[in-house]
Amino acid sequence: GFLCLQSAQAIPFLVGVLTLGVVHHTLTVKGSHLASHNALTESKSWGKVWAIFFIEICSAFTAEQATYNHVKIHHGYTNVIGLGDSSTWKLPFLNRYIYMFIAPLAVPIITPLVALDLLRNVEWKAALRTLCCMFLGLYCHYWLLLHVSGFQSPWSALLCMLLTRSLLAHPYIHVNIFQHIGLPMFAADRKPKRIHLMSLGVLNLPRNALLDWSFGHSLISCHVEHHLFPSLSDNMCLKIKPIVSQYLKQKKLPYNEDTYASRLRLFLQRYEELMVHAPPITELVGIQ
Repeated sequence: GFLCLQSAQAIPFLVGVLTLGVVHHTLTVKGSHLASHNALTESKSWGKVWAIFFIEICSAFTAEQATYNHVKIHHGYTNVIGLGDSSTWKLPFLNRYIYMFIAPLAVPIITPLVALDLLRNVEWKAALRTLCCMFLGLYCHYWLLLHVSGFQSPWSALLCMLLTRSLLAHPYIHVNIFQHIGLPMFAADRKPKRIHLMSLGVLNLPRNALLDWSFGHSLISCHVEHHLFPSLSDNMCLKIKPIVSQYLKQKKLPYNEDTYASRLRLFLQRYEELMVHAPPITELVGIQ
């Protein structure tokens, strides 16, 4: 990708942008997600190393806070209001079209800023390490664009960084809201058993070659399986998918699946209800 960006011709240059964009999201989304669950290796020590590499160096975020917010809160209390209800993805002051189509372009800028704010919640040694890793990752990307790709000005290199890092930001935002928001939400003191919580509050999207590669099966077509067995690798989530779907259907439990286009239409039509107003609490009668 960096070498393709050396070209003055449009097609090789665009190939470089696409290559770097896909690789960046593979490292920052799939790599960070699996590393936060320690699903890349059986060794906890190596898991910590990979988490720092993928989350802090590649993604410019803080590993401790990413793991806590995603694994402990979102997975521990999926669709429980006030805890794992995906409310961190809501920006009620934005209208539907700004949120869905324009705001994702700012993700590469917002991410390190949010990380800096969250560093107040970690001990100073971890905060210092995170700052060093974030700087290393961002500067390496910038240095390679200048010295390998041959960008002549700092601003052109920074613009290319923004372009490649936001290439798949739209599906990144969409996937994170499509698979939980709009499904049943529960109160912390009246949440159902875990298997009911995950079958009711999680949704799978269809297989997609680009998103499967860059985001991973556990975030796309095997999200239900991932929430039931969060420490499994992407490959294992795909292998157990037929077993999980058959089991849930046999037990008369939901196995939520929908297309990307259908969810996009739903959110555009019901944006105020789903992304602005507080969601209603689902009352389950007899399911226990």
